[in-house]
Amino acid sequence: MGKVVAYLQDVMKEMKKVSWPTRRELINNTIITVLSSFALAMFIYGADWVISNALEIIYG
Repeated sequence: MGKVVAYLQDVMKEMKKVSWPTRRELINNTIITVLSSFALAMFIYGADWVISNALEIIYG
């Protein structure tokens, strides 16, 4: 049980060293991530659509 307590104490010490983002930074990074994911999804969708139509034309 002593090892578990020591481990949890070490975890608490390390968590105090972490540089946590501000609320504004977190919101901005979340927005950037969502928009980037959406843009990538639209690119993949567009590429798939073009390739599908090209193959449909080729194979008739």
